[in-house]
Amino acid sequence: MVGRERRLRRAVLAGGAVAAGVAVGRMRRSTRAKRNVQMARVSSKLGASVAATRARQVFASAERKEQLQAELELKTGQQVAEALGNMKGAMMKLGQLASFLDDGLPQPIRDALASLQQDAPPMSGELAASVIEAELGAPPEKLFAEWDPVPIAAASIGQVHRALTHDDVAVAVKVQYPGVDEAIKADLDNSDMLFGIIGMVMPGFDPKPLVQEIRERVGEELDYRIEAANQTLFVEHYRGHPFIHVPAVVPSLSAQRVLTTELADGVRFSEVEGWSQEERNLAGEAIYRFVFRSIYDMRTFNGDPHPGNYLFRPGGQVTFLDFGLVKKFTADEVRDAEQILRHIVFDHDIAAYRRSIEQVGILKPGAPVTDEDIELYFGHFYEIVKEDREVTFTHAYAAELVQRLFDLQGRFGDIAKYANVPASMVIIQRINLGLYSVLASLNATANWRRIAEELWPMVRGPASTELGRQEAAWLA
Repeated sequence: MVGRERRLRRAVLAGGAVAAGVAVGRMRRSTRAKRNVQMARVSSKLGASVAATRARQVFASAERKEQLQAELELKTGQQVAEALGNMKGAMMKLGQLASFLDDGLPQPIRDALASLQQDAPPMSGELAASVIEAELGAPPEKLFAEWDPVPIAAASIGQVHRALTHDDVAVAVKVQYPGVDEAIKADLDNSDMLFGIIGMVMPGFDPKPLVQEIRERVGEELDYRIEAANQTLFVEHYRGHPFIHVPAVVPSLSAQRVLTTELADGVRFSEVEGWSQEERNLAGEAIYRFVFRSIYDMRTFNGDPHPGNYLFRPGGQVTFLDFGLVKKFTADEVRDAEQILRHIVFDHDIAAYRRSIEQVGILKPGAPVTDEDIELYFGHFYEIVKEDREVTFTHAYAAELVQRLFDLQGRFGDIAKYANVPASMVIIQRINLGLYSVLASLNATANWRRIAEELWPMVRGPASTELGRQEAAWLA
């Protein structure tokens, strides 16, 4: 296989992106059956392991049951990591998307997910240039006044280069790996099995809505023209905003596998974590406002809240990157979310709240649990905004949210068995859990209830912070 890959690489460099795409496509097709067999083999092994462990647990003591379960999780985590470690494209992307479940999951499963979150190796400068020439009709040396063949960032399906246009505009050029689209489509054929494996470790979790939604969203990421349209939508909405910035797209230098945007400046998340708490609070507030203003005002949001998708400057200035995974909500979906929020946060009407979450599919109708149990279980998801006071996001809080989703044997087991995430709310759940994890890393502190009331359509309260006053002036 190593020799074959070397021969392929020589062919790529000699023949350009078109030849590369054909060659990679042939190799992907020839290995698709192997992928399927590999995944089937893993599933079969896991099934046997689970069945054997379950049988042994029947006659085991409580201590021995815990030990057997731990052994199963460890083995499962290792097998998942081993089976998927060599699979790129969608499997890596799905691992990144599933990382919002990181806090609160069993350690072996976290390790397995972590193995899917690594960036792919960078393309050579020659290969990236051949993709650009195939997509835009000329090599980058002609299309740009200056072109840096060394990438400045990598992602699961592409990499980013710095360039300067002939109009002296500094730009970031994202180039997709040739052949990755076919690899992802092959991987998506196996996504049911991936989440089925997770479901085997965590009984009660229904992977179908997650698979359905992520299949659609990840599929859209293959076409950078969709991402360009998504990003332009946000550029227009937030034009002139005092602290939220979205880099503009350069349409003439963008195509299906090439996306050119303004080159934004700012520091990465890891550096912000070392800033003063006051600055971290401002950064967290800006991200929070962007999330919920986008949902309520645009009915659209970038479904990938991730530390790597932000650039920061002091004073709460945040640039938002990567709009490949965007979810557009219907008016009914937003109204459902508002109604659910109103029942539990404003009215404290748990019976009405229960009816609402049953209607949208969050809780199975007729579940044998009391309203008091429901309030105790779901109320934690609203702790941040339930009271008019300052609250700090913590990792313990974020972990507790995830633990409740999968707490099948603990104090919330009866409710967790009947709770689910419907397809319409998969991305909303990712936004919430991903956002809370990001804000926890900042230890962001604020009166989130007052900030939320500025953003909630049913309230539209007055500005409560300095960033709120800046935003109110922009809105006016």
